[in-house]
Amino acid sequence: MKRLLLLLVLLLPIPVFAAGLPVLSVHTAAGGGETWTLSVQILLAMTALTLLPAILLTMTSFTRIIIVLGFLRQAMGTGQTPPNQILLGLALFLTLFVMAPVLGQSWNQGIQPYMKGQISEQQAYTKTIKPFRRFMFNQVRDADLQLFAHLAHSKGYASRAAVPIAVLIPAFITSELKTAFEMGFMLFIPFLVIDLVVSSVLMSLGMLMLSPMIISLPFKIMLFVLVDGWTLVIGSLARSFVT
Repeated sequence: MKRLLLLLVLLLPIPVFAAGLPVLSVHTAAGGGETWTLSVQILLAMTALTLLPAILLTMTSFTRIIIVLGFLRQAMGTGQTPPNQILLGLALFLTLFVMAPVLGQSWNQGIQPYMKGQISEQQAYTKTIKPFRRFMFNQVRDADLQLFAHLAHSKGYASRAAVPIAVLIPAFITSELKTAFEMGFMLFIPFLVIDLVVSSVLMSLGMLMLSPMIISLPFKIMLFVLVDGWTLVIGSLARSFVT
């Protein structure tokens, strides 16, 4: 870990060294932990900012939500309506709603005590990542967890705390993809029935040159509006996460 941090610091721009800041210095804290100099802390903070998109996609509910919304738009056959920006915005704010308890626990247990100087960097990392681990364990499937544990050449873990994050994250993503595709399949069924009925009626009338999609689209939109589809879909997505 120290060698990696030293290598990253050496890659910093020259003005950092010219400013006279201590580049790399490790101090032993009162509790036996280690504290780093300000330059290293700034480097770690900037690195964390670059990893935020990856964290959003891999450790939160965003993956399931955006895939289900994409399936919904495809099932309705509305093309680019709603646009991608609207779906991404809806998925982002719904993710913030679902992850609010997890984010609050991470802030209160890890980040805030660290900013007050009450805990070390290692303790802050452990306490910050713990609520995310709990959230991912609540969603992950045992089969996916066993798969990646086997790929990591592990013979098993004594407890959840022993499962490394490098095994938990890909297992969580795989489980989210499976769940999202299952929900997408259920969304497709009512719209598929409408398409089949419209196609059968058009064939029986001999209107083979008329696209069934053009006729079925108003019926699908009407059905979706009558059953208050957005409320049902968003409510089902929010309730599908075990927190």
